[in-house]
Amino acid sequence: MLASMQQISVSPVFVGRGTEITGLGEALRRAGEGKPQTVLIGGEAGVGKTRLLEEFLDRCCADEGVVTTVGGCLEVGAEGLPYAPLATALRRLHRGLGAELEAAAAGSEGHLARLLPDFGEADGEPNDEYGRARLFEHTARLFERLGTDRTLVLAVEDLHWSDRSTRELFTYLVRTLHRARVLLVATYRTDDLHRRHPLRPFLAELERLRTVQRMELERFGPGEVAEQLAGILGTADPDRQLVDRIHRRSEGNPFFVEELATSFQSGCSAGLTDSLRDILLVRVEALDEETQRVLRIAAEGGSYVEHALLAAVLDDEEELIESLRAAVGANILRPDTDGDGYRFRHALVREAVSDDLLPGERHRINRRFATALEQQPHLVGCDVRPARLANYWYHAHDPVRALPSALDAARAARRRNAFAEQLRMLERALELWDEVSEDVLAHTLRPYDWAETYPPCSCDVDTHDGDCERLQLVDVLAEAVVAARRSGDRERGLSLSRRALKLVDETRDPARAAWFRMNRARMFGHLNRSKDQDEAAYARRLVEHLPPSAVQAEVFALSAGIAMLNNPTGESVELAERAAAIARQVGAHAVEQHARMTLGTLRHDLGNDPEAAVTELTEALAATRGLGVPDLMLRGLNNLASLLQSLGRAEEAVALAREGLETADGTGLLRNIGTLLLGNLAEALLDLGRTGEAAELLAGAERTQYPGSHAEFLDRLRGELALLRGDLPAAAGMLAQARASDRVCQVQHSVPISRLAVLIAARGRRPLEARAELLAVIGGPVPAGNEAALYPLLIDGAAAEADGRGLPEADPGRPAVLARIAEVAAGLTPKAPLHHGWARLLEAELARAEGLDTPVQWAVAVEALRPAGLPGPLAAALLRAGEAGVLAGDREAGAALLREARTLARARSDSALLAEINGLAERAGLALTARAARATAVPAVGDSFGLTPRERDVLRLLARGRTNRQIAEELYISPKTASVHVSNILGKLAVAGRGEAAALAHRLRLFPDEPALAGR
Repeated sequence: MLASMQQISVSPVFVGRGTEITGLGEALRRAGEGKPQTVLIGGEAGVGKTRLLEEFLDRCCADEGVVTTVGGCLEVGAEGLPYAPLATALRRLHRGLGAELEAAAAGSEGHLARLLPDFGEADGEPNDEYGRARLFEHTARLFERLGTDRTLVLAVEDLHWSDRSTRELFTYLVRTLHRARVLLVATYRTDDLHRRHPLRPFLAELERLRTVQRMELERFGPGEVAEQLAGILGTADPDRQLVDRIHRRSEGNPFFVEELATSFQSGCSAGLTDSLRDILLVRVEALDEETQRVLRIAAEGGSYVEHALLAAVLDDEEELIESLRAAVGANILRPDTDGDGYRFRHALVREAVSDDLLPGERHRINRRFATALEQQPHLVGCDVRPARLANYWYHAHDPVRALPSALDAARAARRRNAFAEQLRMLERALELWDEVSEDVLAHTLRPYDWAETYPPCSCDVDTHDGDCERLQLVDVLAEAVVAARRSGDRERGLSLSRRALKLVDETRDPARAAWFRMNRARMFGHLNRSKDQDEAAYARRLVEHLPPSAVQAEVFALSAGIAMLNNPTGESVELAERAAAIARQVGAHAVEQHARMTLGTLRHDLGNDPEAAVTELTEALAATRGLGVPDLMLRGLNNLASLLQSLGRAEEAVALAREGLETADGTGLLRNIGTLLLGNLAEALLDLGRTGEAAELLAGAERTQYPGSHAEFLDRLRGELALLRGDLPAAAGMLAQARASDRVCQVQHSVPISRLAVLIAARGRRPLEARAELLAVIGGPVPAGNEAALYPLLIDGAAAEADGRGLPEADPGRPAVLARIAEVAAGLTPKAPLHHGWARLLEAELARAEGLDTPVQWAVAVEALRPAGLPGPLAAALLRAGEAGVLAGDREAGAALLREARTLARARSDSALLAEINGLAERAGLALTARAARATAVPAVGDSFGLTPRERDVLRLLARGRTNRQIAEELYISPKTASVHVSNILGKLAVAGRGEAAALAHRLRLFPDEPALAGR
C-alpha cells in the first residue's frame, strides 16, 4: 500500500467534514464498481481541503483493494512546469508499485517518458498535436491498466496553480476513462479564482459531466472550532471564552484556528504569529503604495466600511475608486452585497493590516473616522452608529470623547437586547472612568439608563437634589451586572457586583446593597453554587423592615423561588404571595409576574389543584408578553412547559418549549435558558414516544455545544435514550456525567437521575445496586410534591424488586423496601390522569414483587394510563398485563395485550422492552402476528414455556435451591443428565444462570401448587 500524503496539520484530530467524507466514500464505491468518478473540492485558502484529502486517502490506504497517489501544482505561474502534478503522482506510484507500474506501462514507455523520465528515453515522435494526443491516450491506458485489479485514486492538489497542459490532460482523463476503476480528486482555491482565471471555464466544462461532482468546503462553526482546539491543545474541554475568541477572529477558517492556537500556546499577545502575519500581508504588499494606504485606512474603519464614509475620510474620491478597484481585483476587499461598502476578504487580513500601523498613525486615522461620523451621522446606519463612534473615539485614544460615546453605545445595545455588546461598552466606560476629569463626569455623561429594579438614587425624598441625577460609578456597575447576567457571563457579573458592594454602605443604603446581593444570588444559582441561598438570605435581612419597594418585592420573590427548587414549604407560598402583592402596590409589573410564576409552581407542588397552578402560570405568562422583558417571558414559557409535561400534557409542553427556544434565539438569551428549554422539549418528545426527534435534538445540542448550565439535564436524557437503545455502557457513561454536576442536589434533577441509575442497575441484573440507588432517595425524608419525578422512580424500584424475587441475594430486606415504597407513595397526591395511572401501576408492581398480582390489577393500571396517552408507562403496563393473562391461562387475551405493548415499544424505539416482550412471547409459545397465530398450535399447559415434562421437574427442584447432584438423586438420573437439563432450561428461559431461572419460576408462578414457591 502506498503512503498517501505527508501529514503537515497542527491538529492531531480530524474535525467535521462528515458529509464530504461520505461523498468521497460513495464516489470511491462507485469507482470500485467500474464507474470512474471525479470529485472537485473547492474552498478558500486554509479551509481544510488538504486535511480532508489527507484523511480520505489515509482511509483509502486501509483498504487492500485501493492504491492512492497524489501530486500538487506549483505556484510558478499559469504556464509554468507542464504536467508537474501528474509527473509527481506517477513518480510516487513508481516508488510504491515498482515493477507492477512498469508492467502496466509496457509498450508505452516512450510516450510516458514525456511525463516521467523514469520510464526511459522519450520516443522520437514530433512534438505536435498528434504526439500530445498520443501522450494523453497512453496516460489514460496506464491508469486503466492500474485499475484492473484494484481501485486507483489519483489526487491533484491546488488546481488553481495548474498549467494549461495539466488541465487539458486532467480533462482528457475525466472524459475518456469509462469503465476503469479510477477516482480522480482535485482541490482548488475559490478565493484565487478572479474573473479571468483560466480554471473558471475548466470547472464549468467539467461540472456538466454526469460523473463529476463539486464540493465547496464551508468554514467551521463554533462546535467544530472547539473540537479542533481540543485536539491542538490536548484538552477534552477547551476554555469556552478561548473558543469563542478564536472562532470570532478566525471566522471558522481551520488554518487560522491552528495559527491562533499556536499563538496562544506560545503566549503571543498580539494573537498573530510572524508567519501568519507575513502570509496575510503578501498580497497587500504587492499592491501600489496608494492602494496600500487606502487599505490601511479601511482596516481601521471596521469589518465593514461604507464607501461614503471612506470618501469623507479621504480627500480624493477618484483616486479612492481606483485604489478600491485594485484591492477588489486582488481579492483583498470585496464589495458588500447588502450595502454600499466593502469588507476585507477575511477578518485576519484586516487585523494584519491594522497591526502593521504605527501607533500614532492608528490614532490619527480613527480620529478622522470619528470626526467625519460626528459631522455627518447619516454616513452609517443608525443601528450601528453609536457603537462605531464609540470604537473610533476609543482607538483615537481620546477618553473625554470615548467615555460618553461608550455609555451611549451601551444604552443603544441594551435597547436592541444586545447584552454582550452592552457589557463590552460598559466595561470600556469603567476602564475610562478614572481617565477623565470631574467636570467631564458632571456635565458630559448621560443619566442612569436602566438596570431592572436597581434604585439609582439612595437619598431620602427631602434631601433629593439635582446632583442625584448625575450618573455615578456604582450606577454603571449596576447596569454592567445586569448586562453580564443577561449575556450569560455570570462570573464577570459576580466580579462586578463584588466591586460595587465595596462602594455601597449597606447601613445607609440597604436597598441598593440588597439589590446587588440579590443579583449575586441569582448568578450563584445559575452557576450551580450553593452560595445562592446565603446571598438571598442576606438580601432578605436587609429589606425585611423597609418600606415597600420593587427591590423588596424582588428579593422576596427570589427567596421563594430558591425555596421552590430546593425544599418548598408553606412559608415559601406566603413569601411569593407577599412579593406579588408588594410588586403590584409599587407598580413593579415584571417582579409581580416573576412572583406569580413562582407561586403557580409552588401551588402545584404543595397543593391539590393543578388547574389553578396552570391558570396562575398561564395568566402570568400572558401578562409578561406585553412587558418587553424577554428573560421573564422565557421563564414563563419554560416553567409552564415543565409543569404541563409533569402533568402528562406533553403536546402542549412541546409547543411552549419550541416557542421558548425560538424566543431565546431571537433575543440572544440562549446562554441563559436555552439548555433548560431544549431539555424540556426533548423530555416531552420522549414522553410522546418521538425518540427520533429527541435524539436528533440532543445530538444537535452536543454538536453545537449548546450554551448554558444544566448540562446534567441533557446528559440524563441522553442516558435514557441509550437505555431505550439497549446500550447500557453508554447509559452508564451519561449517568456519570450527569452526576458530575453540582446541581443534582435539586430534587427536579436528582430524582430522575437516580431513577436512571435504578434502571441501569436493574437492566444490568444488579438488584442490590438498584435497591441501594432507590433507598438513597427514599430512605430519608422525601420533599413534598414532585409526584412527576417520584412516581416513576417508585415504579421502577418496585419493578426491580419484582424482577429479583427468588434471587437468594435479593430476598433479604425486600419486605422493608416494599413497605417503604408504599409509605412514600401514600404521601403523594395524584394531580392528573397520568398520576392516577402511575399510582395504579405502582400498586400492581408492588403486588408483583410479592407474587400477589392479578390480571385485574394490571387491567386497572392499563385503563388508568390510557387517558394520558403516553406510550412508555402504558407499554410497561400492557406487558405485565399480558404476562399475567398468560399465567392465568387466558393466552388469547395475553397475546393481544403483548401485541399492543410491542406496537408501542416499536414506535418509541424501546429495544429493551421489545426484547422482554418477544422473550416472553417466545417462552410462552405465543404468536404476536396474525399469520404466525394461524400457523402455531396452542401448546399444552405443561409445555407452555417450551419445557418438556422432565425439564419442568428439574426446574421445580432447581427453584427449591437443589444442586445438580441432589436433583439427580431425587429424579433417579445421573448428575451429568441433570446438568444437561439445567443448561436446556437456561436457554429456553433466556436467563444467564440458575439463580435467575429460579427467580423467573417464582415470579411467573410456574408451580402454583407449591405455596412455598408461589407466594415468595
